[in-house]
Amino acid sequence: MRIPIIPTIIVACAIAVMVALGFWQLSRMGEKEALLARYAQAEQMKDDAPLMGKALERPLFYFRHTTLGCQGSGMTEPRAGANTEGEIGWAHWAKCTADVDRITVSVNVGWSKEPAAVPYALSQVVGTIAPDGPDGARVVADEPAPGLQGSAKPDPRNIPNNHLAYAGQWFFFALTALVIYILALRRRATRATDE
Repeated sequence: MRIPIIPTIIVACAIAVMVALGFWQLSRMGEKEALLARYAQAEQMKDDAPLMGKALERPLFYFRHTTLGCQGSGMTEPRAGANTEGEIGWAHWAKCTADVDRITVSVNVGWSKEPAAVPYALSQVVGTIAPDGPDGARVVADEPAPGLQGSAKPDPRNIPNNHLAYAGQWFFFALTALVIYILALRRRATRATDE
């Protein structure tokens, strides 16, 4: 039986790509572990960190404590969130403009069971820098606004490191493609001998 050259090359290339993606995910796993270790260290630092204006610089300060002048007032924007006890409800987000970098900062000013917006007025924010969200820089305030409970603090242990599972999936896909191709070749050989 002659092995078809073009389909074999296509399948071999596909398998090679899947295996390469699996190894890439394994290398990403190590990078993520290092990042999570850095975040855990940052969480333990006692000195306040600046909230940098450039998005590329802010990850260096995630999970650190900060104090910044930040002016803003209005009504909060309730979004799903948890309180310090882990109870699910509504985190109340406010916006302010940082005095130094003039960036807009989203501040979690507290938590409630009800989704009703509450008024806020900010001049200084004291809290923990959270990973950037869709609105950019974020801080979870240490003290809740009047009438609200404390929101859950950002925790680096809540960031998953799924890269080992992703690597396993790519290796499984490569093995599956190989087995299917071998079965297809066998079926082709059986058909050829029957004729």
